[in-house]
Amino acid sequence: MNLVLLGPPGAGKGTQAKLICERYELIHLSTGDLLRAEITKGGDLGIKLEEIINAGKLVSNEIIIEVIKKFINSNKKKKGYLFDGFPRNIEQAELLHTLLKSINQVIKCVLLIDVSNDILKQRILSRREKEGRSDDNEETLLNRLNTYITETTPLINYYEQIDLLKKIVGEGEISHINQRINDAVEEI
Repeated sequence: MNLVLLGPPGAGKGTQAKLICERYELIHLSTGDLLRAEITKGGDLGIKLEEIINAGKLVSNEIIIEVIKKFINSNKKKKGYLFDGFPRNIEQAELLHTLLKSINQVIKCVLLIDVSNDILKQRILSRREKEGRSDDNEETLLNRLNTYITETTPLINYYEQIDLLKKIVGEGEISHINQRINDAVEEI
């Protein structure tokens, strides 16, 4: 079973992804984590990625699909994947579809964690204090939100039209949000 987890920065995707993967025995494929790992490795790609991410922009489709393909190829014998942070636009969705089709798999459900902008800002600034992530500041958050709205809103409509999208209220207790997600997944 392959799932996609969508939501704006600070929606709690990382927190919920861990719970989802544990319950359904999926591999958490976080593009953010994969990209941060590349940054940690250093080199030209790492430096380029760091500049892009810190500016709140999206990494090119060509780079991200290669990073994902590499990850999937090294983790083939699993029950499925939870795609967190990818796709972020329709072109990426089509690339993911093509990649999965090449290994005889499909997306079963797209979960959208919906959170108000005020809550997002509180979460991001709190996360910066706790985790020390350089991309967690108010200016970058605004850039990332604008990018999310511009790039991802059409993707939400795309998945809604093909009846894969399930909207989840992403505010409240973590356990309550997770129960809403589990209820949605159990319906598929």
